Amino acid sequence: MNLAFPTIDELESVLSEHAYVTDRVLATVIFLTLRLGKPLLLEGEAGVGKTQVAKTLSEVLGAPLIRLQCYEGLDVNSTIYEWNYTRQLLHIRMLEAQSCDITDEVERDLFGSEYLIKRPLLQAIEQTERGIAPVLLIDELDRADEQFEAFLLELLSDFQITIPEVGTIRAAKPPVVVITSNRTREIHDALKRRCIYHWIDFPTLEKEYRIVTLKVPQAPAHIAHQLVQFVQDLRRLDLYKLPGIAETLDWAQALVALDAQALDLPLVEDTLGLLLKYQDDFEVVRKGHAQRLLDDARHKTMERALQG
Repeated sequence: MNLAFPTIDELESVLSEHAYVTDRVLATVIFLTLRLGKPLLLEGEAGVGKTQVAKTLSEVLGAPLIRLQCYEGLDVNSTIYEWNYTRQLLHIRMLEAQSCDITDEVERDLFGSEYLIKRPLLQAIEQTERGIAPVLLIDELDRADEQFEAFLLELLSDFQITIPEVGTIRAAKPPVVVITSNRTREIHDALKRRCIYHWIDFPTLEKEYRIVTLKVPQAPAHIAHQLVQFVQDLRRLDLYKLPGIAETLDWAQALVALDAQALDLPLVEDTLGLLLKYQDDFEVVRKGHAQRLLDDARHKTMERALQG
């Protein structure tokens, strides 16, 4: 498995072949992540393609993807390892039923690998011992507590884990680490210093159109242009939750499923649930903006067609 691409252009081309549309800056950041072996921290609004970077890298590198989904209250047992206490207890009871003594050797066996439940961080480090550098995705770190972030800081420095009953397990080579954050809280500066940082913004109209045509090739070109223009204008409104690329793709797939040949107001209003997730946003768009956004999308699409 080759982690280092000869050039940024080649990496950008390979990402495109795997249906991930990037720009030069992001391609450079990913190139440096692979070349320097540093973790990559991606921040941005939900649905702009942060998680997909890790998934695509896994495909490109032919490496397993190990995903740790963060949430409030995440602890070490959920992320590194825990002992299978139920199985250990059953084994002890079986020995007692056979009138066997619990010797030191038996106790050591009880803390062997067959009783160890390996969680994502331990899996990522252990796989490198087999000559495999997996892609470790630590998703939505901002949802986890600061205590877990402090522990992660130590792990990313040494890429080793100590299990008292087993010993220290070190990574033969660091996994490819991608950390994402929706910025619901600030990530500590100490962790940011250990990472290559990049903010993924909402895409430009041209980039979003490329993504739609790549991911939903069944969508007619004029429909793809109109829906992308509609979403681009929608993001300029004062909404609680702006639609990301994920929502654009969901909407495109829905319009294809409905065999839509053109956007009209009833169709837009009936399918707004693919783009908006809060009732207040629904009311804002329906009451004062839907028709205007639709007319604008039609007009700009027609202008581009005449110019092209």
